[in-house]
Amino acid sequence: MLPFSYARPSTLAEALALLERNGDRATLLAGGTDLVVELRNRSRRPEVVIDLKHVAEIQPAITGTDRSLMITAATSMTHVQENDRVRAYFPALVDAAATVGSIQIRNRATLAGNICHASPAADTVPALLVYNATVNLASTRGTRTVKLEEFLVGPRQTALQGGEIVTSIELPLPRERRAAQFARITRRRGVDLATISLCCMVEASGRTRFAYGAVGPRPFVVADATGVLADPSASEGAKDVALGELIAHASPISDVRGSSEYRAAMLLVMSRRALRWCIERLQAG
Repeated sequence: MLPFSYARPSTLAEALALLERNGDRATLLAGGTDLVVELRNRSRRPEVVIDLKHVAEIQPAITGTDRSLMITAATSMTHVQENDRVRAYFPALVDAAATVGSIQIRNRATLAGNICHASPAADTVPALLVYNATVNLASTRGTRTVKLEEFLVGPRQTALQGGEIVTSIELPLPRERRAAQFARITRRRGVDLATISLCCMVEASGRTRFAYGAVGPRPFVVADATGVLADPSASEGAKDVALGELIAHASPISDVRGSSEYRAAMLLVMSRRALRWCIERLQAG
């Protein structure tokens, strides 16, 4: 690990001023579970590390209105898993957060850090995508909100502009009954990166959304506008055709976690299973 300066601002204004002053020479520390690895293997070489854990405006909190739920940038995976409102309205996100690393990592890693790292296999992203999450950003120039699907640009690339910090992630509350399931496969049980991950959501109105991870340069979300996938009376053949159109947006590669052929085959299998579970859950009320 190369030497660097360390800053610990206590307000968002201080953090933004530090980031503005140091520019590309600075990097942000939230949970640090990814950053410490990068510092250790020297793939990231900042001159200044800005620790956000003591910034008052983004201290761990999950708050809500009658329209949405707000998860601040310093909120850990464990907080997300244990929050009653998240569990009630966004259960697939709870399941996704539970797969991130070990218990010790989840106690430290933040939800915001998981999306900012922008790994194609980021576990929480498929669930956040189907739930239509948005990302709130701040800089010395002001604030803005970006849809998560637009925030993720490519492998380890986001729409963050110079001097910007993610302050929170926002999830709109449901306006109708729905069921969602997160699923993934890995090479082994326990701590491992996903070979494939997905989240399926079926709404009572007949709309179906899928989000996929680890099968392209970035996670992506697609929707079935025909209503075929959510129709319990539709044939399996018709559903496979509709699923095939959604899966066609994937571009899996071969790597140590699986071949492109394996990933392509499992996409359909996993999508079928998740869809079936969501429909049964809706029918059960």
